[in-house]
Amino acid sequence: MAELIDGKVVSQSVRDEVAELASKLKQDTGIVPGLAAVLVGDDAASEIYVRNKRKACEKVGIYSEEHKLPAETTEEQLLGLVNKLNEDTKIHGILVQLPLPGHIDETKILRTVSPLKDVDGFHPYNVGLLVEGNPRFVSCTPGGIIKMLDFYNIDIKGKDVVVVGRSNIVGKPVSMLLLHRHGTVTICHSRTKDLKEVTGRADILVAAIGRANFITADMVKDGAVVIDVGINRKDDGKLTGDVDFEAVSEKASFITPVPGGVGPMTIAMLLYNTYLSAKSTAESNK
Repeated sequence: MAELIDGKVVSQSVRDEVAELASKLKQDTGIVPGLAAVLVGDDAASEIYVRNKRKACEKVGIYSEEHKLPAETTEEQLLGLVNKLNEDTKIHGILVQLPLPGHIDETKILRTVSPLKDVDGFHPYNVGLLVEGNPRFVSCTPGGIIKMLDFYNIDIKGKDVVVVGRSNIVGKPVSMLLLHRHGTVTICHSRTKDLKEVTGRADILVAAIGRANFITADMVKDGAVVIDVGINRKDDGKLTGDVDFEAVSEKASFITPVPGGVGPMTIAMLLYNTYLSAKSTAESNK
């Protein structure tokens, strides 16, 4: 039976670290890390997510602002707000909550966020630094995955690593991070031939495709480490991941549950990135 990788425990360790670092930064420089969240429209899930981020900021000593705009907000108005936040010296991180209404170009908005305040790590400049191996900000979910592996002393070096999913938010950046840690990385997607054979040789398997229970036990190597990034809601309202947890946990050595695995790490890493941005500001002021 696999050992659970407990995202709640790991995320709390990151939050505790951020609280300590933010307190020291304020004491030494007078700078309080600041995060601005921008929410357009009335997406219920996004509202919950932003509210949770605000509460998390309060607990670790990060200043937070929430900018809630109506769904009919124009692209020009949203760009104006982002540019205003870019210039606001008390804000070190800008989070534009996705999805945005259909009439707004998400790519244009995300590219307008200053790379120095892009704590989500989505700006092309920051993506380039990640590929280069010198990231300014690591995307929150991929960064959280690496933190979890480190917390449980799971070595990446020399391991066969398979990532199922090639999104810009998780699949691609986590593949880069694993590669920089000397894993031998294979990225799989909808056109991968004989997926079962590829996943079956993975020492570390990361599932990030958004399909409930897609990874079954016959696709997993005995003793593999399985990281489930998926969050899917079943007909009965319960959450499940991309991995058939009950069956796969009988074969894996480590596995993340859903919920309670990767999910809690995302906000924790957002707080950490906001602190890093504030620290960078303090250093540039010297």
